[in-house]
Amino acid sequence: MGTSANSLLIIGCVWPEPTTTAAGNRMVQLIEFFLSQDYDITFASTAAQGEFSLDLKGMGIMTEGIALNSSSFDDFIGTLNPDMVLFDRFLAEEQFGWRVVEFAPEAIRILDTEDLHSLRSVRKDCLKKKREFTTTAWLQSDITKREIASIYRCDLSLIISSYEMFLLTQVIPIDEGLLLHLPFQLDTIDSRQMTQWPNYEERKDFVFIGNGKHAPNVDAIVWLKNEIWPLIRKSLPTAKLHVYGSYLPEHIQL
Repeated sequence: MGTSANSLLIIGCVWPEPTTTAAGNRMVQLIEFFLSQDYDITFASTAAQGEFSLDLKGMGIMTEGIALNSSSFDDFIGTLNPDMVLFDRFLAEEQFGWRVVEFAPEAIRILDTEDLHSLRSVRKDCLKKKREFTTTAWLQSDITKREIASIYRCDLSLIISSYEMFLLTQVIPIDEGLLLHLPFQLDTIDSRQMTQWPNYEERKDFVFIGNGKHAPNVDAIVWLKNEIWPLIRKSLPTAKLHVYGSYLPEHIQL
């Protein structure tokens, strides 16, 4: 039997780092939602925890290290027997989804795409080859076929952006009943908070924030420095640019 009437197993490719990555922040939002619905949560990952990993145990969440291609996972999930399994991206579903089906067949399977990784991959490839991105190129990519197959294997997939919803429902197309458009869940900013902000004339300089592990962020910083910033400096010669982010590569820090 499962640990409770509402038990959730999250299988992550990495441990969530909400202070360093948007994906980590996204996962915390999902975790907090399920906790609010009185789910008993177990988070399992093949990765090693890092210095920025969230203290899941402090939130009352069980943690478990799991191994790829190992029958030990079969024993683990068979004993846990969760009501629901959440995969934190399609790679996790590829690696463990079939084992979930075999050893916890009644569990609802949810895929949190955390951005369509196939879209990111094809855009990166087009950029390297100096080609314009097209939906045809995306459709023809092997990683797209793998990610779409993963979506079809799950009961529900969480989609962040409206453009991704367009691709999945209009270009593929996938039945909207298999998808849930769920953007980042952010606190609203009220007018009282806005009145405490400095007015436009009191502000100065520019800020860029991005995680260095995300290749498009690094590319954006280089593009900003080489192409956009010189134009800004012509109009605002005393302006400064501040770049903030974790895991920034050395050539960015210099």
